[in-house]
Amino acid sequence: MHLPAYLAPFRPRLMSALAGYNRDRFFRDAGSGLTVGIVALPLAMAFAIASGLKPEAGIWTAIIAGALISALGGSAVQIGGPAGAFIVIVYGILERYGLANLLIATACAGVLLFLLGFFRLGTLVRYVPVSIVVGFTNGIAVLIVLSQIKDLLGLDVPKMPADFFSQIRVIAAHIDTLNPLALGLGLACLLGLFVWPRLFDTATRQEKGFTARLIRLVQAVEGVQLQRATRMASRMPGPIVALLSLTAFSYLLSLPIETIGTRFGGIPRALPSFALPDFSWATVRLLVAPTITIALLGAVESLLCARVADQISGLPRHDPNQELMAQGVANFVVPFFGGMPATGTIARTVTNVRAGATSPVSGLVHALTLALVVLAAAPLAVHVPLAVLSGILLYVAWNMGEWREFARLRQASSHYRLIMMGTFLLTVIFDLTVALQVGLMLACVLFVRRMSSLFQVVETSRSDDAASFQLYGSLFFGAVAKIDPILNVVESAPRGLVIRLDVQSLQSLDTSGLDVLEQLHKAIVLRGGRLVIMGLNAQPRMAMERSGFLAKIESL
Repeated sequence: MHLPAYLAPFRPRLMSALAGYNRDRFFRDAGSGLTVGIVALPLAMAFAIASGLKPEAGIWTAIIAGALISALGGSAVQIGGPAGAFIVIVYGILERYGLANLLIATACAGVLLFLLGFFRLGTLVRYVPVSIVVGFTNGIAVLIVLSQIKDLLGLDVPKMPADFFSQIRVIAAHIDTLNPLALGLGLACLLGLFVWPRLFDTATRQEKGFTARLIRLVQAVEGVQLQRATRMASRMPGPIVALLSLTAFSYLLSLPIETIGTRFGGIPRALPSFALPDFSWATVRLLVAPTITIALLGAVESLLCARVADQISGLPRHDPNQELMAQGVANFVVPFFGGMPATGTIARTVTNVRAGATSPVSGLVHALTLALVVLAAAPLAVHVPLAVLSGILLYVAWNMGEWREFARLRQASSHYRLIMMGTFLLTVIFDLTVALQVGLMLACVLFVRRMSSLFQVVETSRSDDAASFQLYGSLFFGAVAKIDPILNVVESAPRGLVIRLDVQSLQSLDTSGLDVLEQLHKAIVLRGGRLVIMGLNAQPRMAMERSGFLAKIESL
């Protein structure tokens, strides 16, 4: 299918994926979409509630954004929707700016993401250092854990503040309202989520140990029925098992704990209505910081997720620019239906790949599955305990964090340690906006310092009428001070000195480096000498030719 010329940069992966599409691939995509749609339901509700929104905001974001990202994106198997990384950001924006301004900031972030992709700037996201990504990811995971303590303990707190220390003070002040039943239910959920996948890994392997021997003995007695039941149970997502079983347990025993129904009144069965938030340019100017934060975090998360999907699926590599455009469209549209920011989600994408997805059709089936479940079973959601959802989010936070990176800091460079720990602490203590700004600035400063240390000026010979130097590395604004020893030689030597610079190991030259060479040339000419440059590489030669400096000196 050929697009019009003005839409040439817009090439959804779905178009190429449908070429040669057949029944076998459809059934694989339908099965994986059904699986991931079931997985997405509790996560979407939990992310929305933890962000300070109603559960339907997360559900319809997963449906609408999930469908748009799959239909328009640049990855074959990525699943889009609300993500845990946005919990802290959304809660902070709600606390500071209100719901209407959150919707406006999300829509503006969508426009920014689309423009990044349209102008082919998707690869710039890869320039964000790994140390910053690990730092803010771990910081967000810690904040998610802290935000879930209230519901896990069943504390009677009307509203939690957004900042770290205030949350700790509020939790400490209300610890006497702890509900042991809520705590027990939340811990049972968390323990079950850790045990569930390991339980069936053990059951399907022929390993030593009492459990494996017992399973083989029962299999011998029960035959193929048990094997089929084991396979079916192993395919049930842990969050769904926890949600259904513990909700039924709480409902049947009429446990006195807070549920979705007691806090929110339930989930509407009707489709969300289209509504325009109050919009003004004055408001947009006030929302520049949250808009950039949502856009940057969404871009980083979605492209990291797409790269993971490429590695584990073996399908053609994703198009980062098309993916950003799809993320932009999704984030622009969902606020008009009361949704929240969306991005690529690693857990659901990995589930999609492992379930056998081959194309974006699986993502469309996932969105359709969610919509059907919500429209058919929304009244049952009123019984879901919030402690169970907090247990699910604690499990998400644990899997989200790169905790091993803390243990590896001893082997890392001092620059890596400083950037990672600085970004981590700033995310936890202040917010992600400050952490990203300071982290990127710190990374740039340390990079300049590192690059300047690699530039070297070595004196190779000197006589009464000539001096030779060799330059290594890149002569840029951070390294110009290293030319000072050559100036000192010029000023202290007799008049008529010839300075020879061997620059065959000089890889690059910026305007600041060019300016310091011009100043050196002027100082030499004033004392009746000459500057000779030897072994120019392509980039330094081009810079000198453009400025006219090359015509003023001798070059060999």
